[in-house]
Amino acid sequence: MNFDHIRFGKGRTGDHDELGAFARGTGSYTSDNDLPGQLHACFVRATEAHAAIRSIDPAQALALPGVHAVITGAQLQAAGIGAIPALAVFNSSDGKPMANAAIPPLAIDTVRHVGEAMAMVVADSAAIAQDAADLVQIDLDSLPVVATIEAALEAGAPRVWPHLTSNVALDWADGDLAQSDAAFAKAFHIESVALDDPPLTACALEPRAAIAQWTPDAPADGAGSSAADTASSKPGNAISTQSSGTGNYTLIASTQGVMVVRKQLAESVLKIAPEKLRVITPDVGGGFGAKVQAYPEYAVLLFAAKLLRKPVKWTATRLECFLTDTRGRDSKIKADMAFDHDGRILGIRADAAVGIGAYTSTYIAIVATNNTKNCLSSVYRVPSIRLRSRMVFTHHSMLGAYRGAGRPEAIYLIERLLDRASAKFGLDRAEIRRRNLIPASAMPYSAVNGQVYDSGEFEVVLDKALKLADWNNFSARRAESASRGLLRGIGMCNFLEVAGGILEEPVNLNFGDDGTVSLHTGAQSIGQGHLATYPLLIAKHLGIDVSKVRLVAGDSAQTPGIVATVASRSTMMTGGALTLACDEAIRRGKLIASHLLEASASDIEFAHGKFSVAGTDVAIPILEITPRLRKIGASAASAGCAASTPAPAAASSAAPPQAGIGLPEGIPTELSNLAKFVSPGMSFPNGCHICEVEVDPDTGLTRIVRYTAVDDVGVVLNSTIVEGQVMGGIAQGLGQVFGEQLVRDDSGQVLNASFMDYPMPHAGLFPTPAIGHHEARCTTNPLGVKGAGESGVSGALPSAVNAILDALSVRGVKEMDLPFTPGRVWAALQRAA
Repeated sequence: MNFDHIRFGKGRTGDHDELGAFARGTGSYTSDNDLPGQLHACFVRATEAHAAIRSIDPAQALALPGVHAVITGAQLQAAGIGAIPALAVFNSSDGKPMANAAIPPLAIDTVRHVGEAMAMVVADSAAIAQDAADLVQIDLDSLPVVATIEAALEAGAPRVWPHLTSNVALDWADGDLAQSDAAFAKAFHIESVALDDPPLTACALEPRAAIAQWTPDAPADGAGSSAADTASSKPGNAISTQSSGTGNYTLIASTQGVMVVRKQLAESVLKIAPEKLRVITPDVGGGFGAKVQAYPEYAVLLFAAKLLRKPVKWTATRLECFLTDTRGRDSKIKADMAFDHDGRILGIRADAAVGIGAYTSTYIAIVATNNTKNCLSSVYRVPSIRLRSRMVFTHHSMLGAYRGAGRPEAIYLIERLLDRASAKFGLDRAEIRRRNLIPASAMPYSAVNGQVYDSGEFEVVLDKALKLADWNNFSARRAESASRGLLRGIGMCNFLEVAGGILEEPVNLNFGDDGTVSLHTGAQSIGQGHLATYPLLIAKHLGIDVSKVRLVAGDSAQTPGIVATVASRSTMMTGGALTLACDEAIRRGKLIASHLLEASASDIEFAHGKFSVAGTDVAIPILEITPRLRKIGASAASAGCAASTPAPAAASSAAPPQAGIGLPEGIPTELSNLAKFVSPGMSFPNGCHICEVEVDPDTGLTRIVRYTAVDDVGVVLNSTIVEGQVMGGIAQGLGQVFGEQLVRDDSGQVLNASFMDYPMPHAGLFPTPAIGHHEARCTTNPLGVKGAGESGVSGALPSAVNAILDALSVRGVKEMDLPFTPGRVWAALQRAA
């Protein structure tokens, strides 16, 4: 397989038509690719949630024609293959580090969740591998199961990890306890909620897939250098997966960031230098947080590729995705909000128990702690915040990041508490929120939970949403629905997200001999429209045609950095870095142009893609500088070969030697540069979403009839992409409200592990939202942008729940928890009646 790692537009200004290409079916995903001579893998998975492995007998499978190997955990352990640890590790409140339950590539002596891989069969075809997998004989001895958070926390509960004293992996707290106690002691009213946030799965359209390859030792004389080494400097050439060097691995996989996956697999699993493993990610058909993880299947495939000296390919079935992809949500939250006499918030305290499954995934400690804590102030003045969070082991697949990753949980509990308190105080739901909003005049605002909001005009956003949703005339619409026998409700959600994650990002900006510019970035496109955004930014900054800009991503041999595409950070961080890189190219270009044009650097101006001498028509385009420098270097090299004496050494070790290219001291030798953007703080996307529903009391069927979303994502670079991101988040939030939930029984079995039983949100679920924008420029990055990828979930989930409960309140239903399926809604109405 040859992988084209450089993405092109169609050549017209502003038209890098990535989305159109996907719609036409011209995308290339991991499973679309094949390598010569490849074999195929199938995993043998546990059918029990907790069991001891007595024996694994591969004899019948190995006897099947076309089977090359059956690999077990014991075999990997003997070969020194390690487990995959979490990258984020926090300390508990008592100072002890969390239990880091690393993920074994294959279970060795115990399985700890249904679907855990116990062996891998490698065969000539996927069909043969599947048949052989069914022939592997495994003897399991059943062990006690803790299937729920509540069961895992019970005194004397069976432990997922026997060497631990309990099933709590981390008991973490943040916030001043004395301050919190004081705030609640003086409260006029305390509102409380207990919320169930059920587990769900990401349901990416593209299942996980991978192809592993191992390259043996290269010849000592370097004659075996590969196409990858020569093609990397030729933009547009196909890149071979072969890598030069000794014992190199290549993994082609659907990921949200090649560098994180490379780090985990190289350092902890294969125990090799990171440069010995090349990770390539083609197009990705949805990530949503689940594809940030380095999965155990990747480790086994890499081991098999080296063992068998052939590439090995695997594509997950949908059942495997349900059972083994990192899950989202899965928490039990109790929260209280203290108010004074006027309905103003005095404090929030919350206690969350998060079911993390049997193993600790890459970033689960952040998801379960800081991500929730950071959003608990939201858009409101909250003088006191206290959060306790426990990460709880259960016999299930590991929990991981899912769109919002702990942030929607914070907004959900805040907005439910405000809705309940509004009734106590006899206030309109919009009014109680307005009384507590942080005013724009307070920016920059230091929240008690440690965040410093650089910008935000929350009351303006609220007013825009109320107007767009026609909030004040809702009563007339409710009466009209009632005339048709339907219950109508309206709900709102004000929210703020904390976006950015790790606040540094490097990019390489490379100017080619062919008059093109290539941006090399570790930010992985998983549907956000990078190709429609980054090239246009560079083209505008440099004053060149966008068809001359190329995007290079998804190849660890070609991209810098270590952070994956998470935390709504791509445009904020990569956009900031590319801006710095363009500025540096222009700075260098002025110095180079002063030499080429024989003018003082102070007289060189840059505009419309050209460096010119002020007051003259003498100019050189920026894209012609690199070819000119190459010619100068070639001429200097020729002259050096003909010279009878060697070139003098550089005068100063601080400056690069110029003799090889023939430029005077102090003149840069190239425009290409590596730039790193370090942000002074997070970005804080915020908004107000308003949902309106009708409920049929005879069936419990709920229909969304209006949806309004006003978001502040800072400067809007591309409204189509921003609105698409908002709508995608809304759909996923509503999916959770209306039924997305992994249902498990007491034995740990997933009862709805197929799309026949797991309700996915569909286009008919809600009408086209009325979308509005409010741009309060972010001050912590050059582009003024804020994250846009995840906020739709935070707005949708609470606003829809509040709307449904508002509708049901007419019939006396005061409390109900997720999910709001027709059967559950109907049952709640019957109980109230």
